[in-house]
Amino acid sequence: MSAGLLRVFPWQRFVGCVPKWLVFLSDVPGGADASSLAPVRRGVPDVWLAVTAGEDHGLLALPFSHGARMTWRPQYRTSKFRHVFGKAAAKENCYDGVPITRSVQDNNFCAVNPHFVAVITECAGGGAFLVLSIRHTGKVDPHHPRVCGHKGNVLDIKWNPFNDFCIASCSEDTTVKIWDIPKHGVMKDITVPTKELQGHSRRVMVWNLDTPEQVIKNPVKTISEHSDLVLSMSFNTDGSRLATSCKDKKIRIIETRTGRLLQEANCKSHKASKVFFLGNLKMLLSTGNSRWNHRQIALWDQEDLSVPLAEEDLDGSSGVLFPFYDPDTHMLYLAGKGDGNIRYYEISSEKPYVQYLSEHRSILPQKGMGVMPKRGLDVCSCEVFRFYRLVTIKSLIEPLSMIVPRRSESYQEDIYPMTAGDRPAMTAGEWFTGMDKGPVLMSLKPGSRLADLYPEKDTSLGGTPYQSRAGLLELSPLEGQDAKGPNTLNAPSKEDQTQGTVWTTTSNGCELMQCSPPKTENELRQAFFQQQNEIRRLMDLLNQRDVRIKQLELEINNVKNSRGPP
Repeated sequence: MSAGLLRVFPWQRFVGCVPKWLVFLSDVPGGADASSLAPVRRGVPDVWLAVTAGEDHGLLALPFSHGARMTWRPQYRTSKFRHVFGKAAAKENCYDGVPITRSVQDNNFCAVNPHFVAVITECAGGGAFLVLSIRHTGKVDPHHPRVCGHKGNVLDIKWNPFNDFCIASCSEDTTVKIWDIPKHGVMKDITVPTKELQGHSRRVMVWNLDTPEQVIKNPVKTISEHSDLVLSMSFNTDGSRLATSCKDKKIRIIETRTGRLLQEANCKSHKASKVFFLGNLKMLLSTGNSRWNHRQIALWDQEDLSVPLAEEDLDGSSGVLFPFYDPDTHMLYLAGKGDGNIRYYEISSEKPYVQYLSEHRSILPQKGMGVMPKRGLDVCSCEVFRFYRLVTIKSLIEPLSMIVPRRSESYQEDIYPMTAGDRPAMTAGEWFTGMDKGPVLMSLKPGSRLADLYPEKDTSLGGTPYQSRAGLLELSPLEGQDAKGPNTLNAPSKEDQTQGTVWTTTSNGCELMQCSPPKTENELRQAFFQQQNEIRRLMDLLNQRDVRIKQLELEINNVKNSRGPP
């Protein structure tokens, strides 16, 4: 065969680093000896593709039709979150001078809600943590009042997901304490908790806080399925199951009310340190190390923990991975302790289960992370996630917003589906009786509000009674303002009025916050749009009241006419 008939291209240019070569043959002439390849009709300019695995390994020829196209485009998965990027806050919008704890525990050390940022601090003689207003940015007073009631170092803190002014803390003194935070913030040291749970000693316990006692010593249930230290825990969406990872390298799924062991994973190729449920996907995700001590993530079927569905090695760093999952966008964020980068992926219920998206990098390493609930995000800037990074070397808390780039500043419904709100789906007593309900959903659209789960059915004004079934949202903002929802405008108290407090709504219309006037053009424009939305909402409310008044007048006249003259 004539050498001029061959054009050789390295395979790496098309499909990756594979030691193979592509050989193209075109317009094979009638006089050429092509019998070693395949029968060729003389004079027909067919295109041929030959692949060889190296020198002297033979040729394999594959014919292509005359009009066929050969595309070597990589097979990317379509995703609206492929171009998500991280935007760190400016220095003036960070929390500077925070004495972050020097504890070596593998916890987040930070908890956030739409009102406050709480962070565990370094102190002498017991444990303490700071509670800062979400808008109290800039330099933090070194003598800022703290929450200090533990006799040992504080290990972890968590806000009540249904009460933004209630926080729980656990300590090395083996106690869990529940604290009530004043609505105006912490003005003096808080030393007396609302409730105290005693009796912990490396065990998983289920407590009922709906009791009048301040000190609770008897848990409802003690789970004794673990032979070693429990490293992490995670509830599923309805609270009926609990996933745990233990120092004995096992992952367990436990029935929460009875403590019965449902599933147990003992995979030798994966040593789990953190584990959590992936929303409604009926899967678990764990982070840990492989047998070669590489940081690794593993995906599990919650009904069968015998073999992981997928495993992926990340790198050889030694820092613990902090996983964060957004069930609304199905995005997984991985932040390593001591790292400056945050990787993010998209999770699906079909293969490939984990799809890498991108990575945010920073030169400042993080010691812990806090996450803002979805109802506290800025929907006008297409923010889908917000971290609060603890940068110990600078005594700094740095907000980091994950943003979907969009040209329009209007509300994007495709990236903000219905999300879990701040109303419980049932009472503690109902849960202990065996009732299972999913979270009550709400919309992040400005002006929408959550349906009241236990309403007083007052139809005197003609308002439609709220639907109490979990997961339903009353999207219309035209109902009565007496129902207290997160999007209802609450009047400031007399104390706040006397202090001349300035109030404004947050970006998603969820609550009122104390803040300063807009400083930039973007903030001014955003406040203008919020004001316009509020004006339209009030006008619609007035129109609805006018219609209802006319209806009531007609009903009164009908009643008078039916009774007749006295």
